[in-house]
Amino acid sequence: MDKSITHGAPARAAYLGGLGIAVGGAVLFSTKAIVAKLLYRYQIDAVTLIAFRMLFSLPVFAAVAIWKSRNAAPLSNSDRWRIVGLGLVGYYLSSFLDFLGLQYISVGLERLILFLTPTFVLLISSTVLKHRISRKQWMALLISYLGIVLVFLHDLQGGGNVALGAALVTGSAAAYAAYLLLSGEMVKRLGSLRLVSYAMCVSTVACVGQFFLLRPASGLLQPLPVYGLSLVNGLLCTVAPVFMTMIAVERIGAGVASQAGMIGPVSTLFLGALLLGEPVTSWQLGGTALVLAGIYLLSKK
Repeated sequence: MDKSITHGAPARAAYLGGLGIAVGGAVLFSTKAIVAKLLYRYQIDAVTLIAFRMLFSLPVFAAVAIWKSRNAAPLSNSDRWRIVGLGLVGYYLSSFLDFLGLQYISVGLERLILFLTPTFVLLISSTVLKHRISRKQWMALLISYLGIVLVFLHDLQGGGNVALGAALVTGSAAAYAAYLLLSGEMVKRLGSLRLVSYAMCVSTVACVGQFFLLRPASGLLQPLPVYGLSLVNGLLCTVAPVFMTMIAVERIGAGVASQAGMIGPVSTLFLGALLLGEPVTSWQLGGTALVLAGIYLLSKK
């Protein structure tokens, strides 16, 4: 028997397995917008929604944080403050702005704007860190933002506070881009799993603290479907995608995993139509294609 076949088959199976995990993680993470829209039907607001989301995901991230810290070097005071800052910017502020914006815009537009995070990383790197942007990268930026404008103009025709919602979600993407840039050095030292679990615990404290500052404790008493959807939001749309993405990166590399993540906006568009009754128009399909093309060009860099 040909040895190349015997060695190639397991390697291909492992690659396809990693690709499948990356795609699954991207779809699950994108589904949080669908779940949020379903939760808003029960007359809860973004403050309550994000508090429930973090409360249900906290046990898992706290367990991982304790596990990863057992055999690791203790954190310095400066690292502790950095983790607090990263948790507040990357997971509290970013998530809160995202869920606020979802009250005003479609899940399709929300996912496309969030998908622009790599372009915000590039723009911040250029303006703050003075990194040079190549002609190919400028072209990728132009194509991506044309796609967003196309979908935005389409959704604007439906009335409502679309501009406000889009601005809030854009702020969310920019906050997460800042988190990615600021966390780069700490990821190398602490590892992604340890850093994410610590940051998520910080975010939980902020989200739950915000709830008790702005809402009465009686707001924790909700209809049973709110608890069920919040459990899905916390575990399937938050915890699972984090770990699935990390496993996928280990198996197939960050580049391929990020390209597999392009399924996210597409899945959100069609899940929104299936579960929420949001229309899928040629404008949305065209805008989605432009955004995906632009991000694909950036990922090839």
